[in-house]
Amino acid sequence: MTLQTNLPSSAVPGPGGETLPVWSDPSVDTATRVKALMAEMTLREKVAQLFGVWVGASAEGGEVAPHQHDMEDGVDLDALLPDGLGQLTRPFGTNPVDPALGALSLLRTQERVRSANRFGIPAVAHEECLAGFSAWGATAYPVPLSWGASFDPALVRRMAAAIGRDMRSVGVHQGLAPVLDVVRDARWGRVEETIGEDPYLVGTVATAYVQGLESEGIVATLKHFAGYSASRGGRNHAPVSMGTRERADVILPPFEMAVREGGVRSVMHAYTDTDGIPSAADRELLTGLLRDTWGFDGTVVADYFGIAFLKIMHGVAGDWAEAAAAALAAGVDVELPTVKTFGEPLVAALEAGDVDVALVDRALERVLRQKVELGLLDAGWDPVPEVLRDVPAGVLAAVAGAGADAQDIDLAALRGTVDLDGPANRALAREVAEQAVVLLANDGVLPLGPDVRRIALVGPTAEDPMAVLGCYSFPAHVGLAHPEIPLGISLPTLAASLRAELPGVTLDVLPAITLDGTSDPSSTGAVSTAEVAAADAAGIAAAVELAREADVVVVALGDRAGLFGRGTSGEGCDAESLRLPGAQQDLLDALLATGRPVVATILSGRPYALGAAATPAPGEPGAAAIVQAFFAGEEGTPAVAGVLSGRVAPSGRLPVSVPGTEGAQPTSYLAATLAQATDVSNIDPTAAFAFGHGLTYTSFDWSDLVVSAAEAATDGAFEASFVVRNTGGRDGVEVVQLYAHDPVASVVRPVQRLVGYVRVPLAAGTSARVSATVPADVLSFTGRDGRRIVEPGAIELRFGASSADVRLVAPVSLVGDVRVVDHTRELHAPLVVGEA
Repeated sequence: MTLQTNLPSSAVPGPGGETLPVWSDPSVDTATRVKALMAEMTLREKVAQLFGVWVGASAEGGEVAPHQHDMEDGVDLDALLPDGLGQLTRPFGTNPVDPALGALSLLRTQERVRSANRFGIPAVAHEECLAGFSAWGATAYPVPLSWGASFDPALVRRMAAAIGRDMRSVGVHQGLAPVLDVVRDARWGRVEETIGEDPYLVGTVATAYVQGLESEGIVATLKHFAGYSASRGGRNHAPVSMGTRERADVILPPFEMAVREGGVRSVMHAYTDTDGIPSAADRELLTGLLRDTWGFDGTVVADYFGIAFLKIMHGVAGDWAEAAAAALAAGVDVELPTVKTFGEPLVAALEAGDVDVALVDRALERVLRQKVELGLLDAGWDPVPEVLRDVPAGVLAAVAGAGADAQDIDLAALRGTVDLDGPANRALAREVAEQAVVLLANDGVLPLGPDVRRIALVGPTAEDPMAVLGCYSFPAHVGLAHPEIPLGISLPTLAASLRAELPGVTLDVLPAITLDGTSDPSSTGAVSTAEVAAADAAGIAAAVELAREADVVVVALGDRAGLFGRGTSGEGCDAESLRLPGAQQDLLDALLATGRPVVATILSGRPYALGAAATPAPGEPGAAAIVQAFFAGEEGTPAVAGVLSGRVAPSGRLPVSVPGTEGAQPTSYLAATLAQATDVSNIDPTAAFAFGHGLTYTSFDWSDLVVSAAEAATDGAFEASFVVRNTGGRDGVEVVQLYAHDPVASVVRPVQRLVGYVRVPLAAGTSARVSATVPADVLSFTGRDGRRIVEPGAIELRFGASSADVRLVAPVSLVGDVRVVDHTRELHAPLVVGEA
């Protein structure tokens, strides 16, 4: 294709003597290329690079079609494309499309985009990847809450790299993940998308995910910047009323870590407002902190429709042009998912002089720089995605000629040639799932022994293949709207996995009740609430009878992922309380009353109070065991079954606290004294199972704590080490967690907070020495004047198996002057496992 640029002032000789525009020459530095291109662009061409269009790939390999959404106006691609296009929104994640044909559709569309504009600039294609590439047939990995439960950043990095490879192979450039929101109230529906309730755990795991995604050339996107998870009452989009200290010490550190250490190239603003300032219009946040202080030089993209929300939700803009101007001024570079405020309203305001063109140029420079880095402006850029480069002969008549007519392509032969869920992916998904399952309680019934010959598996998630998927998995996010299309991946139910795991055991299966008490899956017509309640009561009675005949009862509880009230967990599926949905608690209590050993298995997107199962009254039966899996992905039920059988030694730890009562929120361990149980309030927020908790099938002894010195300067560090021994009869993993406790500080502090952790795998009878280096910097906090300080005084370094199970304590002291630290401070207290 020959580009008719007619721009001799910005051209250099190409390798073949042809005229090559400066911006297309990969031998020229990025800044020069971007400056040259910007100098030649019209106002409309500039603005066109600052928005996306939501599209859906063609199931027949043709060009994408604009997606229609109730928040969108119609989009005329023919009218838009001559000026160019910044992004293509979710070409794979909008409709179920065979991946090979989706890649072909994206290829054709990219050729259309770059052929239509005079500079030949293609679009950045972005997709969701919260729990795997959100495309039909792609691996559904565990949700981020399970990543947190693994306490294994290296494993998460490998998973992210696999996701990135799949995305890149079909022509995607940017992934909208990870979520770095710190859980502040577990009633919030998007808890499943978070990594946990501790900023250090969130930061380390999210940074590893960023590194994995970016290592494969995919632009990672941090979200939601910042404070989305701290909304009042755990309600989606609700205002945030936290103070600057909570924001600085809890909400921002994960983002800061990912910017400093992850190599991240994009950030997405949050929907919410904090103390009346919407994130999309917060210049101090998006420019002052993110760019001027932290040095971020990538793109800031809008959360979907977030700029329009400045007018229709927040009421800080009177029209679309004012919304666009506010977002641009704050530092938002790209409007997603589609053109709205950054289209004609912005152009008109620019032409009228109401908005400074310099704001557009600032955003455009960032967008074009990223396109240069992705190779999209190179004269030799090949639009053919990797999966279409080695297709069988004859499948593509002329793959390089992406404008070929559909009849030139053998669609039947192409369909099914791309596997986004191959054996390596599934093995990795299983590894993450197995490390993420948390054994909360066990009286010895697990692992199930040879004397167990009959199991009653009852509960609404027993035979539900979707019970392991989060709301941003493709089958739950898109597939439910297309029931005529197969799921695209294998999703074994818990019943099927238990049968495979325990072939010699009789398994009696009964769903018993509806999951949420609002619908009867067995009914083909409308049913009333009373009818559902009656059916649930009858199901509970039948479950009790079945339980009495069993050696062990496995009760399968949990959530249904959905969007905006169509599920019990997920975006817009906030909970009034943390009682199990529907009649699940009633079922659990009835089964406990039978006196049979009950193993509660929870497949959920958030922690739930479990009543007497977790905290029985004196003399009352509790659960014999409790197993928690947070939407553990397509290999989740085999992982759970493996824990029940003993094939898998559980090593997951809680990334969020499990509440003791259904109405006491928040229950985060990261709390000051007065936020915990006191004698001045009748509400006890004490968790049934604390952050970091998790049992194993062996036992560990911690001993021989050695501290190098009891004092360190406020610019120094402490050194400590101790021995961990596996004193049990089988191999296992201990997760050593280091908490810092500051008894007296100049501002109110959490009683303790996580500053380091490490997984310690030990064979039975062996030991290891765990060594910790604790820089004074990690003990810093935001002082009274808003600056981050390291303060002299007493400190306790607490080494524990959870936030509520401290095994060893090192009393130390910081000495010297108060020291002010900034974004260059040390962020980690490394824990290293060595020989004992």
